[in-house]
Amino acid sequence: MTYKLPLEWLQPVKMSRIIAHWSAGAYRASDLDKEHYHFIIEGSGNVVRGDHTVADNVSTGDDDYAAHTRGCNTGSIGVSLACMAGAVENPFHSGKFPMTEPQWHRAMDVIAHLASFYKIPVTPKTVLSHAEVQANLGIQQRGKWDFTRLPFAPTVIGAKACGDKMRAEVKARL
Repeated sequence: MTYKLPLEWLQPVKMSRIIAHWSAGAYRASDLDKEHYHFIIEGSGNVVRGDHTVADNVSTGDDDYAAHTRGCNTGSIGVSLACMAGAVENPFHSGKFPMTEPQWHRAMDVIAHLASFYKIPVTPKTVLSHAEVQANLGIQQRGKWDFTRLPFAPTVIGAKACGDKMRAEVKARL
């Protein structure tokens, strides 16, 4: 693991999963991104901390948490890549701010660090993309397709293929 989050950004709490997203925005973390995700990887590779701590998502009953995944925020850490503004799923077009390979690699470093710190096993139900939540966890989502395509890897198509790539790369960093 080559990149580690500052330890003051992490709290010793029990978390169940990590859900990866793209922001559908530009390469800089916006105020909206910070409101919804715990960690945002900008186009430069810079990692920005969101407004909510990981501990805020231990329980969501107080309505003070990072709301990143419909019906699946309790026990979930939200990691987002700041990218994909204007993207279209079909026919695929990555928009003006396509996810970059260096940005992806930094996200894999962050997810690996989080999985290690929070002792989250890397499985399709515990480390997944937003596009996999409905299929893997049975929680209805509203047409989320982050990640079903990776602009830097055009042969990787579909939520499962992107998720499998993510999990393999995270495992390789542990």
